[in-house]
Amino acid sequence: MGAFANTREKLMFFVRSASSRDIPAIREVLAETWRATYAPFYGAAKVEEIIADWHSEAAVKASLERPDGEFLVADDGNRIGGMAFASHASGTHVVSLHQLYVRPECQGLGIGRDLFAEIETCFPGAQSLTLEVDPGNEPAIAFYQAHGMSETGRTDNCGKGQSGIPALIMTKPLAG
Repeated sequence: MGAFANTREKLMFFVRSASSRDIPAIREVLAETWRATYAPFYGAAKVEEIIADWHSEAAVKASLERPDGEFLVADDGNRIGGMAFASHASGTHVVSLHQLYVRPECQGLGIGRDLFAEIETCFPGAQSLTLEVDPGNEPAIAFYQAHGMSETGRTDNCGKGQSGIPALIMTKPLAG
């Protein structure tokens, strides 16, 4: 159709389960978003180090293959505009949202909203959804608050191991 609004192409992104063929595009989304969002907080060198480790092909593949996880992408037929990965901790009623990222140029199109809504429905019986977010990432915090999440704690080691990266812990009750 070629319709434009505010100089942005109107595209329809569909949320679907990710597959191994999506790994290169998922890694692009992660790298672009981390560079745009976190370089001001941690510096370019630290961001590149995290991308190489946390968002490596092996790391994405391991998440994709987790039997307790759900890995989603938002796809317009030409590119992946966003991704989300969550897992259900065995023996609990808690779902952890590990990743929800939208390409910088695709933000504001409803992709994050659609991915978040789909994740909420993927774990029948779950009673709460939890996540970690950088306390300086005000747009993400506002997004999560708008979707019913509230701060329930803090950590000094977001993500893998002893990262030294602080994070807010946010939680949302689910219908279960």
